[in-house]
Amino acid sequence: MHLSITSLLSTPLVCAVAALASQAPPDVSALASEAAKASNQSLLWGPYKPNLYFGVRPRIPNSLFAGLMWAKVDSYSTAQENFRHTCEQNEGMAGYGWDEYDVRKGGRETIHDAGNSLDLTIDFIKVPGGQHGGSWAARVKGVPREDAAHDQPITVVFHAGLEGLGSLGVSSETDDQRGFEGDVKLKGYTSELGDFSIDVTAGPKSNEHPEHDHPSYEDKPLDRTFVASMAVPPEHIWQTKPLLFSEMKKAVDESIGKHGSDNPPPPAQVFTINNSPGKGNVQLVQKVFTGAFEFDVLFSSGSASESLTSEKLTGEIESASLSFSERFKNILSPQSPFDSAEYLEFSKSMLSNLIGGIGFFHGTDVVDRSAAPEYEEENEGFWEETEEARARVQPVLEGPKDLFTSVPSRPFFPRGFLWDEGFHLIPVLDWDPDLALEIVKSWFSLMDEDGWIAREQILGDEARSKVPPEFTVQYPHYANPPTLFMVLEAFVDKLDAGDKTAQIYANDDEGLHSVYVQQPELGEDFVRSIYPLLKKHYFWYRSTQFGDIKSYDREAFSTTEAYRWRGRSVQHILTSGLDDYPRSQPPHPGELHVDLISWMGMMTRALRRIADTLGETEDAEQFKKYETAIERNIDDLHWNADADTYCDATIDDYEESVHVCHKGYVSIMPFLTGMLGPDSPRLKAILDLIEDPEELWSDYGVRSLSKQDEYYGTAENYWRSPVWMNINYLVLKNLYDIATTSGPQQSRARTTYSNLRKNLVENVFREWKKTGFAWEQYNPETGKGQRTQHFTGWTSLVVKMMSMPDLSASGKNGHDEL
Repeated sequence: MHLSITSLLSTPLVCAVAALASQAPPDVSALASEAAKASNQSLLWGPYKPNLYFGVRPRIPNSLFAGLMWAKVDSYSTAQENFRHTCEQNEGMAGYGWDEYDVRKGGRETIHDAGNSLDLTIDFIKVPGGQHGGSWAARVKGVPREDAAHDQPITVVFHAGLEGLGSLGVSSETDDQRGFEGDVKLKGYTSELGDFSIDVTAGPKSNEHPEHDHPSYEDKPLDRTFVASMAVPPEHIWQTKPLLFSEMKKAVDESIGKHGSDNPPPPAQVFTINNSPGKGNVQLVQKVFTGAFEFDVLFSSGSASESLTSEKLTGEIESASLSFSERFKNILSPQSPFDSAEYLEFSKSMLSNLIGGIGFFHGTDVVDRSAAPEYEEENEGFWEETEEARARVQPVLEGPKDLFTSVPSRPFFPRGFLWDEGFHLIPVLDWDPDLALEIVKSWFSLMDEDGWIAREQILGDEARSKVPPEFTVQYPHYANPPTLFMVLEAFVDKLDAGDKTAQIYANDDEGLHSVYVQQPELGEDFVRSIYPLLKKHYFWYRSTQFGDIKSYDREAFSTTEAYRWRGRSVQHILTSGLDDYPRSQPPHPGELHVDLISWMGMMTRALRRIADTLGETEDAEQFKKYETAIERNIDDLHWNADADTYCDATIDDYEESVHVCHKGYVSIMPFLTGMLGPDSPRLKAILDLIEDPEELWSDYGVRSLSKQDEYYGTAENYWRSPVWMNINYLVLKNLYDIATTSGPQQSRARTTYSNLRKNLVENVFREWKKTGFAWEQYNPETGKGQRTQHFTGWTSLVVKMMSMPDLSASGKNGHDEL
């Protein structure tokens, strides 16, 4: 074993392991523990409440959290509806999100609030130091938009809450009911964070505040800061906006009582909280401005050597931006034909929003542990039986549990999705391999004793508030595509690349992003630590999602390698991830699903490679046997020579196995999961289907369903025509693999890869420029972004697409490796 202690100790990350350097041989487990500890410190704080436009918390359950609310307060009738807090669809935003963001350092978020005629810039910065994850700060700047009145009043509320044990209160001294003239200081303590303080500054003196002739101004001048300290039951503490409104209602009632409804104060003054500073687990700090404004929020850890200041923050903002740009250029710089300033800005934004959408979730989830016999789905008409069983079962709350994950969409899906997460982590693995592995570990820590991980993680009341009740229950026999194994296989690729991988991260002098690839021994140690969980998860799939070969005299190489998604209804297989994609009608317990056997093939291959890396020879041999059998059975069970494509299988009225062919994402899944090599006799037909504009090809990406299919564009039309970026990435990746490997389809794949890459990137960029958002899916006829806006989950794979090599005839780097 060789571990470069000198190299590892040359970075600030591992000063704590200096004492281990004298050991011979070096203790890899101890080094890994120290490296993980240092990495965890750098990840402690972040905007880990992605459901809020700006919400900060540590990766600690029941701890401190903070955030912002704001509104234009120029009208009595609209002030309440103008208040922004949680990210919402169609709330009058012209775009919002992170322009630059590194989870280790911080970055800049811009919010174009057209409904409030306000542009906000929030610089969030992390400063290491001390024993409790360091300090952090936010600089909040507001500028009226072009359509705003010059004296438009804006109110901004900083809030802080303490979910668990500890203390939080206002330490600034004033008993003036007219508010604070200068900075406001909060102080607090928790056992995990130690002592801390939060300074909310008054901001530059050039800030303007509204003044009025109304008599009430003498009682409540708006050049002050108002603070309300509240003691709130723990179950309500996350409901900050209703709490603010309850405090404002008190002030409104008092104002009407004193001045009457015929002569009310101006709206900006009416919609303010009464100044009542003190102790409380919720602290509201409110300011009112006209024109442009700026102030800082400075969180200082008591264990740091010095407190944060606004001057220090200015320098840290500049440093973080420079660091981000240099690092992005080295790792994910867009390649030709996207090597221009506008695509660079776009790519930075998409990656930053993906990583800025990472959240830490804590709470209970709702699980049906009844193991009802109907859930075996063995009888004809099983979907009706399972629906009846679900209706009579009383699900239980389990946990609490923790999850560290990115989210598909901050306004619409602010929670964890198992199959989305594998796609999310593909670009993250390039940018910050250690972060990607930390998220993988968090997901696998949710596994139950049988090996099941719930496909949708809705942890706690705050997360459940965004989900219709009928979708909150999780079922321990429901699976999801095992995309986290794609990430682990890609990580093994990085380990196999050795020095070449280390060179990519050679400039990571802070040592916080890439220890596991720069020090392969530590990377292997990490994989070894979760390997038992990977196997347990794999065998859970094999035991719960198996398909029936023997009962229907199906001819196949293996009598065991067949698979069927559980949890289907007549119109949907939500567990497949491809919700309404057409399947056999009616459902039948003898169905076999080509997409699931393909995912199982990918999963098996990844495990076999992991076992090889870890020297688990017997396991590797076992997985190789499974892999070969799956490869053979994909053809034996699912290839239809007449349709020239892969198809699901079902049982007809004569108890015969027949194919059900719907050309689209399902039928090309063996290709998408890498189960077809460059010499496969099926490859030509797959490429014919992908390239045909009357089937799957469009000017904006590969369609989810063929134009020739009877169900194309029908019903809810979710996976029945639109272009999805996650599947298109898999098309692109596998085209690249074929294009860079000798074989009969190499030249063709090269051309198709180049054309598809160009179509995908240009369209997502065009819609981003036009609307201010990335979208959940794209219309195959017009390219228009549709469904969920601000879908910066797997649509952010466009970052990876831009950084992939240009293989066109004019490409500068056509022979580079991916």
